[in-house]
Amino acid sequence: MAKNTFSVSGMKCVNCKANVERALKALPGVAEAVVSLEDACVSVDYDETLVTPQQMKDAVEDLGRFEMTI
Repeated sequence: MAKNTFSVSGMKCVNCKANVERALKALPGVAEAVVSLEDACVSVDYDETLVTPQQMKDAVEDLGRFEMTI
């Protein structure tokens, strides 16, 4: 299991937080995703054999309002 923190820009409210967390948790291999609105980042616990940072970035950016830095 890996744990990384990624910067996410464009999050402004609790709905943004919930959308980003939901998009990441929906991916196979993501055990936990916790957004910090104050720090504009998300901490993700994931299985590197099942999901890549690029897949997580794509899932977040597919929401249309956010940009994730990996």
